[in-house]
Amino acid sequence: MSSYLLVHADSDREYLRGPGEELQTDLGVLEVPDDVGHGDVLETHLDEPFHVRRLRGPDLFNHFERTGAPMMPRDIGLVIGHTGAQSGDRVLDAGTGTGVLSGYLGRIGADVTTYEIDPEFADVARGNMEMGGVSDRVDVRAGDLTDELDDLVDGEPFDLITLDTGDAAAVVERAQELLVPGGHVAVYTPFVEDARDTELAAREAELGDVETLETIQRELTVDERGTRPSTAGVGHTGYLLFARRVE
Repeated sequence: MSSYLLVHADSDREYLRGPGEELQTDLGVLEVPDDVGHGDVLETHLDEPFHVRRLRGPDLFNHFERTGAPMMPRDIGLVIGHTGAQSGDRVLDAGTGTGVLSGYLGRIGADVTTYEIDPEFADVARGNMEMGGVSDRVDVRAGDLTDELDDLVDGEPFDLITLDTGDAAAVVERAQELLVPGGHVAVYTPFVEDARDTELAAREAELGDVETLETIQRELTVDERGTRPSTAGVGHTGYLLFARRVE
């Protein structure tokens, strides 16, 4: 059951609730109807209006229950843009964490098998997939992907591999066996040493179109004095490696 975003009309407050669920705040209590839909306006018992919106990708980042630092939407955009991830793709993912990347991919129609080594984190991610309305497209498995590689190699190949783990290089070494011809691999890492190891593994595996990018973004501050880069916020988030099976 997918949740909806309830946005208060006169503030920036917003909440996730599903059909049939209750919202209780200092603004009052409201019951979300079973037939709720995008664009509806619901009122609490104190006559406070909330606008109903369907979830978008950034809402997953803002509202999923977190078990660590999730991948930033800007990095997810690079993954989708550089790999061409699309509806119908089979995706193998590891390092699920909060599940924001898996949720994004599920919402564009990909079928995702994702591995999370911490069983408690995996349980949280399953709840997030239910909240995001993609539990039918995202299979969250508790375990270490590197322990499952032999079985996965013998199965149907994947269109895309996405990794956010410290041992990503060990998976990249076998990407040729796991991917369809032309399939992509994308690896996120916060550390330059791991980025180097992963790129060397991609070259050793004879993958093509290998490149590693540092992801940096600066927000602009616009006010009456002028416009300049913001002194707040995170500029650097990490490193992204992209490669593909070329034959």
